[in-house]
Amino acid sequence: MTRRTAVAVAVVLGAAATLAWATITHGYFWPRWVYFGLLTVAAAVYLIGKALRPEGRKRWLALDAAAGGLLVAVDLASWALSGGGYFWPMWMMLATSAIFTFHYLMYRRPPGRREQELVARVGTLTRSRSTALDRQVAELKRVERDLHDGAQARMVSLALSLGLAGDLLRRDPDTAERLLEEARTTAVAALDDLRAVMHSIHPPVLADRGLGDAVRALALDLAVPVTVTGEPPSPLAAAAETAAYFAVAEALSNVVKHSGATSAQVIFDGDRITVGDNGRGGAKAGGGSGLRGIADRLEAVDGTLRIVSPAGGPTEVTIKIPYST
Repeated sequence: MTRRTAVAVAVVLGAAATLAWATITHGYFWPRWVYFGLLTVAAAVYLIGKALRPEGRKRWLALDAAAGGLLVAVDLASWALSGGGYFWPMWMMLATSAIFTFHYLMYRRPPGRREQELVARVGTLTRSRSTALDRQVAELKRVERDLHDGAQARMVSLALSLGLAGDLLRRDPDTAERLLEEARTTAVAALDDLRAVMHSIHPPVLADRGLGDAVRALALDLAVPVTVTGEPPSPLAAAAETAAYFAVAEALSNVVKHSGATSAQVIFDGDRITVGDNGRGGAKAGGGSGLRGIADRLEAVDGTLRIVSPAGGPTEVTIKIPYST
């Protein structure tokens, strides 16, 4: 029922009650109670609609005020329509005032530790969701660019080479053979480009052998000697495992590029992964070393990053990852 229809129905009911009183009874004006009921419903709808507009805890305070105000107004109207006398609405006024005062004091009270944690958690989730979406868009653009500049360009070249070879196959077999050899080389290079793009999205060793062996395989290709000890927790969610792998990869890359270290280590300890080195230290998140990117990637899967890197070293990067639920 629309608001206009509701108003029309209320007017019709009030008019019908007044007409019935004027035609049949006269005397005591009982239609006042019809008006009272209609106005009470209208006031309730209006006040509840207003009270539902605020967000969070303020909404409950507004609902409390609306309900208390409506009850007091109903009692006052009932007392007045009944002819006055003993002012009994004061008990409702005292009760609703006490309840609202208590609610208001609770509302103004500083949030407790648990509520502060929840507020911080919501803020972290909001920020990580936005960062994850931005990272996903950037990743899709990177994959598109890599495919366009790499595999797609090679496939176009392959198609042209095969077309020319087909045209020359009878007239100039030697040139056609050379073009076919070039086409074969181009096809192999295109496959390599595709593999590189696939590895950047999800390394096959991670899917085949798990996080521990994937990190060990990664450590073998680095210029700095890296020891890997312990095993990651199991089971891990796929997204958390991928985030942890790329976080370790970025941390080890920073060791090679920036630390000047002669050795490094990766330690799996429960839900924590520690990447340490004996380099010069001074690593900071957001300092251009990619550590900010690690933190953003981990936040998207409910993970955390902690960096201890005093000047002069050593550096210790702790990655905490969630278990699969």
